[in-house]
Formats: sequence, structure tokens, C-alpha cells
Amino acid sequence: MEQYRAVWPMAVKARYLIYFQYFGTGYSGVMKSPSHQPVLGVQNYLEDAVQKLQPINEVNISISSRTDSGVHALCNSAHLDIQRKEGKLPFSAELLVDALNFHLKPEPISVLKAFRVADNFNARFRALSRTYVYRLVTGCCHRSQLPVFERNLCWPVANRPLNADVMKEAAQILLGTHDFSTYRSLNSETPFKSPLKTLLQVDIMPGFSIFLQQNFHSHLEFWELTFRSRSFLYKQVRRMTGALVAVGQGKLMPRHIADLLEVRDSRAYPQNIIAPPDGLFLKNVEYDTKDLEVGESVIQ
Repeated sequence: MEQYRAVWPMAVKARYLIYFQYFGTGYSGVMKSPSHQPVLGVQNYLEDAVQKLQPINEVNISISSRTDSGVHALCNSAHLDIQRKEGKLPFSAELLVDALNFHLKPEPISVLKAFRVADNFNARFRALSRTYVYRLVTGCCHRSQLPVFERNLCWPVANRPLNADVMKEAAQILLGTHDFSTYRSLNSETPFKSPLKTLLQVDIMPGFSIFLQQNFHSHLEFWELTFRSRSFLYKQVRRMTGALVAVGQGKLMPRHIADLLEVRDSRAYPQNIIAPPDGLFLKNVEYDTKDLEVGESVIQ
């Protein structure tokens, strides 16, 4: 009689792309920080959640888009490898999302979606574009005058309205490919990164808040500044926002936006106008849909 034996699947290392969001207040930023520090990064908590799934490989999440302390993400992304014990199939995308969110509680971090992707997929370098939104509010000068739910989610810039038309005129100067040296802050990566970036979109549009009580906050006016590029320099969005707000306040003219581009020197950026982190949101990281289709074929 022919003998049969059960054939268990070998331990397979699966790579996933995850989309996740977080409320950035209270974190050192998205990137991992040393565990002995009192304030940790979002990555620390994500990796801790993955570790609780008991993979047999070392946990190492590769974040696509860096955000600083106080900056939020409606949708950031990362890739990670998970190798389960022999005999266990790779997690389905849906199960991975549910399991990670269970272990992330009670942190204000949520995994939105996951895709199984090819083993050589890289969340940072395969991104086609990144979109940031900066939220402004006029009608007050201090966060204490805002609805409590908005106090870490926007920048109160002035009691008076901004000149939105002249801001839009100035924003058009930033579109296209430029040397953005003046619009970046200096950090350890500065000598190794090209300052040439192509800004694909700059929009200045009226915004809104669901937290307004009209009887008390009717004087507040929200604005959203949207920036899209394949990648950005360190603090580039906050510096561009600060310069455009200065134009809207009459402190700078649109021609000064061009002048700052031409000087190509971070030290030439005017002091005390950089936008704070609170109002900045990473809105989206875009990929070629074919990258995700490859992952689907791996599962089938």
C-alpha cells in the first residue's frame, strides 16, 4: 500500500506594503528612535506590533516617507518582511491589518491597508509621488483660541485674512524643477542629497473643520496648501508654506519667492517664518498599480 505523508509548507518570507496613519503629536517623528528615549517614533510601535505576531525573522520596517515630531499622516507607507514558522502560511493582507491594529492599541496609529508585494519591492524608492497638505487658520493668533480638537492640527497665523490671490501667484513660481537649497533646513543628509526637486502641484484652497461651533467660531477661516512631488527635502514643505504665508500677510512679495530660489542658500531663508509642524499632514504616497498587481499574483 502506497504511503502518504502530509506535506507542510516551508517557512516563506513574505514582503508586504502597508499604508498607515497616525496623529503625530507625542511622537519623536515617524522614524525609529532609541528605546531608552522618553519619546519614541511611530516606527517603534509598528515594529513592536509586528514582533507580537512572532515572526522568525528580524523585524525591520522600511518607512517610505519621513515625517518629523508633531507632523501627522493621513496615509504613510512602508514595506516589511514577515517569515512565519514552518508549517504556517503567510498572513493574508486582511488578517495582517487586523492583527497589527489589535497590537497597536491604544496608540493613535492605524494600519489602513496591506498588499503582498514582490520580494524586491521598496516602499521608499518605488514611490511615484508624495502629497502633503498644510492646514492654516485665520481669525486667531494662538492655538488656545481654537476649538480644542484643532489645537494640534493647524497653524493659527493671524487675526486678519490672508491675501490668497497673491499667495496663489507666488505659489506658481515654485512649480516645476528648481534648486530648492534655500527651502531646506540643514541636517546630516544635506551633503548627500541633490537639492533639485520637481514640484508637480501647489494648490491653495479654502479648507474646513468639522469641529467648529458657529456660535463661537464663525470668525475662523481655514485654508489648505497642497504640495505634490516625487520627494521633498528636509523641512521643504514647512519652509515653502512659511514663505507663502508671509506673502499672504504682506511681509514678502511674490518676487521674493523667486529670489529665494535663485540664491540657493539655506541660510538666506528669512528667520522666524517657517511653519510649525502641527498643521502638516502627509496625505498620500502613490505607487504604480502594477507593483500591487504583482503582489496579488504571488498570493494566488
